Amino acid sequence: MTAQEFKEFVRANGIKKAAKEVDIVTTGTFGAMCSSGAYLNFGHSDPPIKMQKIWIDGIPAQAGLAAVDAYIGATALDETNNMIHGGGHVIEDLVRGKALRLRATSYGTDCYPRKEIDTYISLRTINQAVLMNVRNCYQNYAVATNSSPKTMYTYMGKLLPEFGNATFSSAGEISPLINDPYYRTIGIGTRIFLGGGQGHVIWEGTQFNPGAPRTPNGVPKRPAGSLAVLGDLKQMTPDFLRGLTLSRYGSTLGIGIGIPIPILDEEMARYCAVTNDDIQAPVFDYGQQSRNRPVLRDVSYADLRSGEITIKGKQVPTSSLSSLYKAKQISEILKSWIMKGEFTIQEPIQRFPMDRVLRNLDVRTEREALQ
Repeated sequence: MTAQEFKEFVRANGIKKAAKEVDIVTTGTFGAMCSSGAYLNFGHSDPPIKMQKIWIDGIPAQAGLAAVDAYIGATALDETNNMIHGGGHVIEDLVRGKALRLRATSYGTDCYPRKEIDTYISLRTINQAVLMNVRNCYQNYAVATNSSPKTMYTYMGKLLPEFGNATFSSAGEISPLINDPYYRTIGIGTRIFLGGGQGHVIWEGTQFNPGAPRTPNGVPKRPAGSLAVLGDLKQMTPDFLRGLTLSRYGSTLGIGIGIPIPILDEEMARYCAVTNDDIQAPVFDYGQQSRNRPVLRDVSYADLRSGEITIKGKQVPTSSLSSLYKAKQISEILKSWIMKGEFTIQEPIQRFPMDRVLRNLDVRTEREALQ
């Protein structure tokens, strides 16, 4: 069943029957996931070149891997600081089958004598094109609002002054890590729906924070787990992989992820029965420009989805930066793949550590950094 179907089944039949009769619950999410990118291998030119600086469609890619390997990040911008076009759009354009201009320069060596190249590439011409993202699929996330007297442009979208709006970014009750709050079935090696193709979880995501406070049903009340994922870009589709621009902030990548959750026992059934009423998220004041933004209150996803929440006595309209429509599509597609035998469930080869501590960057002396 999809996560939505499973919750309806539990309401009608109870946890015990659901745990006995349902084998797999499919989840989904689609939204901006900045800590994403792709590594590419272009193949060798004649004469060969050791690429030192690389641009794809005018966007700088990271060299320093090997002669003709590169990594392009979703938030990379061109050198004019054009905040409209970036790495996320390059990745989408590759998936769309477009030919993109590749420029590279080098200092030249005896074995790599060429010092520059200007050519065109596409997914057809390059060897490897692999989506490799270090932090996706956040387990719960912030709700953003703005107490200041000016409009703010952020990774959470446009925030109007004096609590003019509030934005959030999660599929809520059908989001993958919300349905497996303690990572019992999701770990290193888990096979997933990724960008319209199939991929894998390859590690815990950066800023993985399993110690975040939780509700009695196990759902974190603050940003907690995240996933590092990998998949073949050549299998993916622009329906579920989209370059995005956040006004006056920059570019990112909209990614669709779906994860099947095996119902191992009644405990997993209870976790997958979670509803938007059970999920609490913190409302942060982005008008306070500090790492430790104050939490104004906690709200449920049912409240957020209602279109309005109350902040300091004011009724504030809410809007989502993620697509619930696409998240539901993903869970349906994943269900159909499993039913047809086109997608097999992979047990994790290693569980995530539960003792990670989230650390912040501070100005330290050399001695303090080693303590």
